[in-house]
Amino acid sequence: MSKKLCAVFGGSRGIGRSVARLLAERGRGAAVVSPGLECAQATSPPLTAADHGALSCDVSDELRVRRTFERLRQRSGGIRYLVNAAGVDRCAHARCGWGLRGGRPRTWWTSYTPNLLGTVLTCRAALRSMLRKPGGAIVNVGSVVGLKGNAGQGIYSATKAALEGFACSLAKEVAARNIRVNLVAPGFIRTDMTTALGEEHPKVAIPLGGFGEPSQVAHAVLFLLQTPYVTGQVLVVDDGMQLVM
Repeated sequence: MSKKLCAVFGGSRGIGRSVARLLAERGRGAAVVSPGLECAQATSPPLTAADHGALSCDVSDELRVRRTFERLRQRSGGIRYLVNAAGVDRCAHARCGWGLRGGRPRTWWTSYTPNLLGTVLTCRAALRSMLRKPGGAIVNVGSVVGLKGNAGQGIYSATKAALEGFACSLAKEVAARNIRVNLVAPGFIRTDMTTALGEEHPKVAIPLGGFGEPSQVAHAVLFLLQTPYVTGQVLVVDDGMQLVM
């Protein structure tokens, strides 16, 4: 991976930021992509050695996604690796109403668009570059609630559950070109999303003790990016949480 570019969507905060920093620490080329350029640039200093910097992109806009990858191609000749770490859950909050009965369709759409549609659009655009030469890998970030569900997070869980089927299907589709596609399913990780939920979120028992850190998920992402002979898999990083869900 050392001389091959990895685009990290959602790379300005949370898990994506930790992935970008870990890649930079290991001497891998990385480009941070986030909805706001100002936010992305806050992460770019540790990445300047690779000279790929930060880009702004709304993943729900197909044209902007395509233009982002064109800019990456112009800067570096194209990407070989992709991480999709962007994601939101605006339904599990008191002001949106708890659970499915309290939510509104326009609120549900704000989770569906970046979590699922955005991932599909970035993968599609990335493959235009990746398919030119064999090899490379895609890692999408799902969630343990996409595997087990969680009260009050029905819409968010549905978007993350869809990513498992998408990853497995895409892995079969591009296997002939030696491109691997996998999914990481984190548990409760200490990010802005989980902090915002606070006491409004139901307590869950986590066998190994509590919330995880974004850096712990980042190491799982790096493992899947650089490990051959692993594709179409879901790697759960949840401190054993799914054992008691």
